[in-house]
Amino acid sequence: MKKILLAALATITLVAATPAAACDEHTRQAASKVKPATAPVGKNGVRTVEVTVTSKGFEPANVQVKAGHPVRLVVTRKTEKTCATEIILDDLGINQPLPLDTPVTVEFTPSESGTLRYACAMDHISGVVTIQ
Repeated sequence: MKKILLAALATITLVAATPAAACDEHTRQAASKVKPATAPVGKNGVRTVEVTVTSKGFEPANVQVKAGHPVRLVVTRKTEKTCATEIILDDLGINQPLPLDTPVTVEFTPSESGTLRYACAMDHISGVVTIQ
């Protein structure tokens, strides 16, 4: 488990594996159509978001968090039919393997509003965390 302090983060928008150019356009379209999920605050003040990797990509596809609040992404890959066998958050220097049916925790604290993109190693399946 890695704990990271961060100044900017984003909205989780993920798409199924498609060619890279089509994937970027699909990601933008999907993000505009999906109502964001808001991460609940736990008793210790950490906003925990359960993210599942399915044949459709990362789910939920859109997550909002608040600046200044610690965030915990708990990512579980539920399918072998995906290229999302790891999660990469370039802005945070994170590259975590996603073993099948094993929760992987990524923690950080965004200090200001913005977006943070994450993706699979092939950059075909991606998402964003939106920080308000």
